Amino acid sequence: MNRLSILSSAIAFAAMMATTAIPAFIAPAQAATLSGGFDVGPGGFQGNFNPLAATGGFTWLSVYFEPLVTYDEKLQKVVGVLASSYDVSADQLTYTFKLTDAKWHDGKPFTAKDAKFTMELAKNAKTGSVLAARLGAVSSVEAKDDKTLVVKLSTPSASLMDTITKVMMLPEHALSQIAPDQLAKNSWWSTSPIGTGPFKFTKYVTDQYVELAANTDYRGGKPALERIINRYFANPAAAIAALRAGEIQFTYVDSNDLTAFRNNKDFRIIEGDSFVVNYLGFNHDSPIWKDIKVRQAVMYAINRDAIIQSLYGGAAKPANCAYVADQVVPKGIETYAYNPEKAKQLLKEAGWDQINGNKPITLLTYYTTPLAANVMAAVQAMLAQVGINVTPRAVDTPTYNSIVLNPTPDTAQFQMVYAGLQNGPDPGSINVGLNEKQIPPAGPNVARVRMPELTAALDAALGETDAAKRGARYQDVCKVMNSQLPWGPLWVANRYGIASSKLKDFVWTPAPGGGPYQAYPEKWAIAE
Repeated sequence: MNRLSILSSAIAFAAMMATTAIPAFIAPAQAATLSGGFDVGPGGFQGNFNPLAATGGFTWLSVYFEPLVTYDEKLQKVVGVLASSYDVSADQLTYTFKLTDAKWHDGKPFTAKDAKFTMELAKNAKTGSVLAARLGAVSSVEAKDDKTLVVKLSTPSASLMDTITKVMMLPEHALSQIAPDQLAKNSWWSTSPIGTGPFKFTKYVTDQYVELAANTDYRGGKPALERIINRYFANPAAAIAALRAGEIQFTYVDSNDLTAFRNNKDFRIIEGDSFVVNYLGFNHDSPIWKDIKVRQAVMYAINRDAIIQSLYGGAAKPANCAYVADQVVPKGIETYAYNPEKAKQLLKEAGWDQINGNKPITLLTYYTTPLAANVMAAVQAMLAQVGINVTPRAVDTPTYNSIVLNPTPDTAQFQMVYAGLQNGPDPGSINVGLNEKQIPPAGPNVARVRMPELTAALDAALGETDAAKRGARYQDVCKVMNSQLPWGPLWVANRYGIASSKLKDFVWTPAPGGGPYQAYPEKWAIAE
């Protein structure tokens, strides 16, 4: 089977799975109301209301919750939100935050006690926090006074501020009576949450929409919109249909959805780097991946350039480690150019027939878009050509997490994953997926990577506080990844959003996990 027929088969396979049904939706007609598919695509996390457990959905959550600091809309620098300023000690072990004047949606003041309470929840894995592993260097948190928060570290961490951008502040007076191990399942998140943001949570209609109302007492001034509604959709195609019909004003789209919106004055295409590396994660607890020749064979068997051109429309860059940015990718690393004959030879040398033969290998993913189905089918067909039989299994994000984060993984449930992980804006984000210290339940190293040289390189990079030396440290990480292949890195793709041309002052950035970032939702407006 040639390259084109493989890709044609992939597309045909995905088409059978596609559906464009739009769920029933009844919401009150309101003047100055923006409706969007904010939780569609990789930046979303449909049905999740708890920012401690969020691996996506920050585009939406940050409309009513706020962190101490966030990235600017270009994802280039950290700026204050609930912190008016911050200071780092010379030894990089003490971070002091000065807090702004802000109120919770119920009118009570936001103080450093709330910030301390939130940081301690985020650091406590019993709460279900996905940030606990990233905050491991935090030794203490102190509310020095109502407006001063002091965070102390046991060891320098150049990635601490990146992590803090994801810690949404929570009200101590509303949550302190809930036991940490009961917090994740509490109904508060979807019934009566309060934040400090420009919009207040007012209503959740199960599987249909979430409605927010303007916070007229917001410290940044009364929002221009009266309401923002987040519509839920069965799939991205349904969201696109609603956008074209004028039912919503914004949604995420894949690169192969852009044709209908180009040169259309009714819509604005927003494009940006995803900062996410897509990869094939080998479950290292499964014996079939022990020989590096098998992992190398997987890389040589996949024609990444063909997939990027034919399925992504060229809107992606091949990755040969976790990174594609020039400053963290060393020269001369192996490019794993498409070579199916070399893949077959490597499998023969490894004794693949005895290791696995033609037994099916489960390839698990949480990506459920038509583009992802095309990619999975293409990968399946290409691997089949060299004698590796994979069976794609696409599930929703909660199901995926329950399988891969199980402390005693059942390798029959997954032997590989097709997933994505942040490779920026801070390169340290990748640590949690590769460091041996982050193997579940300690963290989200779902591939169970146990490579001492890689862990040492990651630790050295995370501990490097000299900005001029950090790039070289992450080049060391890239070298180890490239030579030892803990994952099969594939590409870093661009991401896209489509906004109605009626939206004014609307900021959306295709950030990993949906952000958070400085979006100024209080300024969003709809033209008459």
